[in-house]
Amino acid sequence: MVETLSTMNPLGTQAPDFSLPDTQGKTVSLSHFTDAPALVVIFMCNHCPFVKHIADGLADLARDYLSEGVAVVGINANDVENYPDDSPQKMAEEVKARRYPFPYLFDETQAVAKAYRASCTPDFFVFDLDRRLVYRGQMDDSRPGNGEPVTGSDLRAALDAVLQGRPALPEQKPSIGCNIKWKPGHEPDYLTA
Repeated sequence: MVETLSTMNPLGTQAPDFSLPDTQGKTVSLSHFTDAPALVVIFMCNHCPFVKHIADGLADLARDYLSEGVAVVGINANDVENYPDDSPQKMAEEVKARRYPFPYLFDETQAVAKAYRASCTPDFFVFDLDRRLVYRGQMDDSRPGNGEPVTGSDLRAALDAVLQGRPALPEQKPSIGCNIKWKPGHEPDYLTA
């Protein structure tokens, strides 16, 4: 299990557009969330032990904040040819098993992951009403095997700040997870620079 850190994009970055299919084949776009006071974009997958570790807590967190009007979307950009456990069919099974209350989208071309400069699973991005980046980093300090409970404390604090009109959290720790499984020869420049 190789640990990869999130790229920690500059705060204030505009949310890149996306238009991707969910597990039912319905297209979901950034424009579907125009009224949400905050948008959480999570790059995730099915097989990563880091995502599995937080999955139930992530579903709970999403349910809590969806009731506050926050929009949440998960995106899987992994190469499914080499990682078939992350296929759209398996994604649909994961949504059902975890009871994810948010759209789980498939980025087959990996173009959206590259536009967001995503690097790991899970990789969290929080955008305000103007879709400017206000948080990028970890969900909390819990990792597989470290004994820390999954609370979502960092992500919850970031969302609370947005909802209360407070500035971005001054300390933001990178997310840690498995690297996104890029298609052979398609690893983005920002990871090798």
